Amino acid sequence: MYQIPVPDRPMITDFLHAPLPEPADPPEGFDAASSDRFFNRELSWIAFNRRVLDEASNPRVPLLERVRFLSISATNLDEFYTVRVAGLRELTRAGHSAPSMDGKTPQEQLVQINEEARQLLAHQQETFVHLRAEMEAEKIYLLDRRALTIDDKLFLNDYFLSNVFPMLSPLAVDPAHPFPFISNEGFALALQIERRSDGLKRNALLPVPQQIDRFIPLPALDGALRFLPLEELLLDQLQALFPGYTMRNACAFRVLRDSDMEVEEEAEDLVREFEVALKRRRRGEVVRLKLTSDAHPDLRDMIMDELEVAPDEVVEVSGLLGMADLSELVVDARRDLQWPPFTPRVPERVQDHDGDMFAAIRQKDMLLHHPYETFDMVVRFLEQAARDPNVLAIKQTLYRTSRESPIVAALCEAAEAGKSVTAFVELKARFDEAANIRQSRRLERAGAHVVYGFINYKTHAKISAVVRREGDRLVTYTHYGTGNYHPITARIYTDLSFFTCDPPLGRDAARVFNYLSGYAEPALLENLAISPLTLKSRLLDLIGNEAEHARAGRQATIWAKMNSLVEPDVIDALYAASQAGVRIELVIRGICCLRPGLRGLSDNIRVKSIVGRFLEHSRIVCFGSGHGLPDPEHSRVFFSSADWMSRNLLRRVETLVEVVNPTVKAQIVQQIMAANLQDVAQSWILDGTGRFTRSLPEPGSDDDTRMFSCHRFFMANPSLSGRGSAGARDVPKLAHTQD
Repeated sequence: MYQIPVPDRPMITDFLHAPLPEPADPPEGFDAASSDRFFNRELSWIAFNRRVLDEASNPRVPLLERVRFLSISATNLDEFYTVRVAGLRELTRAGHSAPSMDGKTPQEQLVQINEEARQLLAHQQETFVHLRAEMEAEKIYLLDRRALTIDDKLFLNDYFLSNVFPMLSPLAVDPAHPFPFISNEGFALALQIERRSDGLKRNALLPVPQQIDRFIPLPALDGALRFLPLEELLLDQLQALFPGYTMRNACAFRVLRDSDMEVEEEAEDLVREFEVALKRRRRGEVVRLKLTSDAHPDLRDMIMDELEVAPDEVVEVSGLLGMADLSELVVDARRDLQWPPFTPRVPERVQDHDGDMFAAIRQKDMLLHHPYETFDMVVRFLEQAARDPNVLAIKQTLYRTSRESPIVAALCEAAEAGKSVTAFVELKARFDEAANIRQSRRLERAGAHVVYGFINYKTHAKISAVVRREGDRLVTYTHYGTGNYHPITARIYTDLSFFTCDPPLGRDAARVFNYLSGYAEPALLENLAISPLTLKSRLLDLIGNEAEHARAGRQATIWAKMNSLVEPDVIDALYAASQAGVRIELVIRGICCLRPGLRGLSDNIRVKSIVGRFLEHSRIVCFGSGHGLPDPEHSRVFFSSADWMSRNLLRRVETLVEVVNPTVKAQIVQQIMAANLQDVAQSWILDGTGRFTRSLPEPGSDDDTRMFSCHRFFMANPSLSGRGSAGARDVPKLAHTQD
């Protein structure tokens, strides 16, 4: 159906056309049977964040989008320290020396992480210097208080009194006024001030409320956008905060605390236990202190002593502190410096049925590819179910969702209309625990039955089931997804939404829901594999079957796409399949602990990472089953909510769905996976040493304009299963399209 064009000169990042390179010789002393065969998980994550940061320097990316990438890299690093590094730190303090899968102790990992993180922070500052110069060329200025005009000062005086002063609590620090608690991600100014009347010197602290924007927009001047950091305004207004005093020294600092959560296994009230745990997180131990490099030694020592941080937990920043806030500078006033607008498509099949989701699904299984096809269809599915008098029951998992969630609103509407509504809410969704508690209370007030699942397992599966009376029978319409029921993130995450009224998949959904609510392991699953019960074993069997095809002399191929590949048994199975002759093409956005392309270990494995406009989030695996790929007729095709990590396969409830509809199979194999493999514009290649590289032509050159981008392809071309009466005959061939 799809003819995949072969470029004249395929680049090495084009896994669809470029031949497998010759495997590299392993490093001297490498032992393929030892822990040498794995990369370190934490260092692999840092490498991923470097790729994110590199987009901030990519000239093909619009300027303010590069600023956004810089902000994302800073946010990522903060979260990494508050969760992953915090955990390693606790293991070290408790005296645990058990090595990771790559053979490193917690202490050894911490040393390497801190060194890599310091280099990353320095790179962030260098990147910001370059971006700031480019922003100024576009008349976007980030000022300091010395650059303010008289008119600026008059404006800021009023702004300060109206919008900032009521929120501030200047604090003395002395024996009568102990050093205050600074919460996680808290930002503050430390001050040395002197009383003008008698020269008395004092220390003071000015916590900066997180509820105030970091960058204050100043009145436009000659068409320029100008911003002043909040800390600069505070330093300019110290007389209003400490009248009668003169500032002698000042520095800014930011605190990151342990945000990992522990919940008592025998908690009687899970919601209340999580509410208590959230308060503990806010007061967790400091794992990282960042402060400005010009801090006076006395101020520096005071902050370190009061926060009880060791020297290796302190990072002195020469430049802007708190780069995560730079996203505030991505303003609508300069849409010309952002990605061109993109409106997701409404599937033609849904339009053919006048928006009736149930009618569209009855016609044929339908796979939507977000964000290229609108997530509104998922919302419409549930809103229609809420209002349809023939719908009797709705069951829904909720891992993450938005604050004003239309999904939750639809479930509440259905419950208030008298339908049976069961919501399976995961309280352990990291950093969304509080939001999920609020949503669960709202659902309960509407009359829905709320289930919190397991203490030991997170419910990460994405399932929605609607039971509808049609004549004398009940029909189950089911949605399986790879991403969260979150309309906001669905605009930038690439995910799959699968709609079906296939009876076996409906029955499987019911069995999973019964497992979540009643702890009874399903005795039979007709299509699904689920973790922690059968998903890992199913994957290992499928990989092993492909290896048997190779040994029998048949074509053997595996294509897989996911966020992270960490689980050691799965990696070893891929190594064994590679040595049996299976060609394995992997698209791993983030963490990858597998070493590709090493002779005698992974000769036939390639790994690429795609980082670009949209965050690659879908999890897909395709097996050639003796016929190679892309062959939708004979291949076996699966999508999943699970990455190939121990946590997903052993400590979460996840789904692996096999696609049997021919159109959907063709869509995944010949369209989605083929485009990801062919991508050059956003692809990085991983080698056997752990290094990611990409080779891009000069911006604006002929080779540059011809680079295939999977994101551009999907924005320009509709999906197979969403086509309506027009059919798929006019769907363009997989080829490069321009923005």
